[in-house]
Amino acid sequence: MKNISLILIAVLFVAVGALFYLHFVGGNPQSSSAAVVAPGDLKMAYINSDTVLKYYDFFKVNREKLEAKGKKLDQELRGRAQGLQNDYESYQRNLGSLTIGQAKAIEEDLTKKQQNLRMYQESLSQELSSEEGKMNVELYGKITTFLKKYAEEKGIQLVMKFDPTSDVLYGGVSLDITQDVITGLNEAYKTEQAAPAAKKDSTAVKKK
Repeated sequence: MKNISLILIAVLFVAVGALFYLHFVGGNPQSSSAAVVAPGDLKMAYINSDTVLKYYDFFKVNREKLEAKGKKLDQELRGRAQGLQNDYESYQRNLGSLTIGQAKAIEEDLTKKQQNLRMYQESLSQELSSEEGKMNVELYGKITTFLKKYAEEKGIQLVMKFDPTSDVLYGGVSLDITQDVITGLNEAYKTEQAAPAAKKDSTAVKKK
C-alpha cells in the first residue's frame, strides 16, 4: 500500500505525456499541420504532480478506500494464519497421544491448510493489485481529459511535470497551473458525484 502514491505519480506523468502525444501527433489528421507551432509562439506551463495528488479529491477518496480494504483483508489473513498456528500448536501438544495414522492425517490436513492460506494470500494480493490498476486507469483518464481541455482553452502547447523526480529544475511562478488543475479536477469530480444523486431523485419523482 505504501507504493500507491509513487505508482499514481508515475500514472500522472504518463497522462501528461499522453496529452503531448494527442496534441502534436494524435487526433484529427486534417489538423496536424495546424498543430505545428513556431518555437517563439510555444506556450508552456507546468504542474506539481505531488501537489495535484495530495489535493485531488478523487485520488484521496479512492486511496483511502483502497487502504481501508487492504487493512481489512490483512486482518482477515492474519486471523486465518493465527487459526492455522493454533491448530499446529494443538497438534504438537497432543502428538504423544496420537497413533501414527492419526498424526499423519493431521499433518496432511495442516499442510493442506497452509497451502490454502498461501493461495488465499496470493488471491488477496492480486485483488488489491487489480483494484489499484483500475484506479490508475481511471485517474489517467480523468487527468488526461482535463489537461487536454484546459490546454486547448488556454492556448497551451506544452505542459510539464514538475517535482523532485522530473527533469525540470526551475519553473517560474507564472507558468505554474497546479492550482488551476486541482480546482478544475475537483470541480469535475464534485459534479460527477452529484450526478448519480440527482438522477436518483429524478427517478423517484417520476415514480410518484
